[in-house]
Amino acid sequence: MRRLYIISIRKTLLLILPISFFIALFLFLESNYTSMVFSSKEEPRALQTGSEENNAIALTFNISHGDEQALPILERLKKEDVTATFFLSGEWAERHPDIVEKITEGQHEIGMLGYEYASYTEMETADVQKDILKAKDVFQKLGLDDTYLLRAPNGHLNEEIISLAEQQGLKVVHWSLNPNDWTNPGTKKIAEDILENVANGDIILLHASDSVKQTEQALELVLPEIKSNQSLVTISELISQAETKQEILE
Repeated sequence: MRRLYIISIRKTLLLILPISFFIALFLFLESNYTSMVFSSKEEPRALQTGSEENNAIALTFNISHGDEQALPILERLKKEDVTATFFLSGEWAERHPDIVEKITEGQHEIGMLGYEYASYTEMETADVQKDILKAKDVFQKLGLDDTYLLRAPNGHLNEEIISLAEQQGLKVVHWSLNPNDWTNPGTKKIAEDILENVANGDIILLHASDSVKQTEQALELVLPEIKSNQSLVTISELISQAETKQEILE
């Protein structure tokens, strides 16, 4: 009886282990879907990095809600004489035109983050198009007619979405360095994740919505260090300074 019990356990393990492996692999691929990129001249492309030969770094901030964290972050950037690119949801920009104005007064660049900040990969194509058009309309009414950069909400992208954006004259921008500041892991942790991994051409993803509580303090540590070795520029400057490394999302 004992021998049969041991054999039964072994058979069960032989079944469970492969299944567990494939489940873990699926979850890994799903969570990293938007980070895996493949170079191609024939397929729709999203900008993920600039040239590694140029020491420029692009600092970007997403804002989709709240009005308390954006101003301190703008003040920190002003103090350090740094310009960045802010990706704003149309709905947020519509509600906070005063902060939008402060962003432009600081010579920062503005890009779109859709209108409702809803995942594009979970929406019908027609709904994605409506969301983008609604966002464009908001920015035009705010006097930002030349806004041409788009970052998909949550970074959820596929070729169809990129093609749709390009058909509307937009450049899709992703990122190459994400310290996950929105999880508030600690000021030092955010700073370390950036400073230990930053490289030439990086596009850094940060946030300025009210959910982030430590980003402004982390910038106090990060900005002087980066400025001592590299230049901090907007996305448009990153593109114009050198031939960029274009990559696509599968």
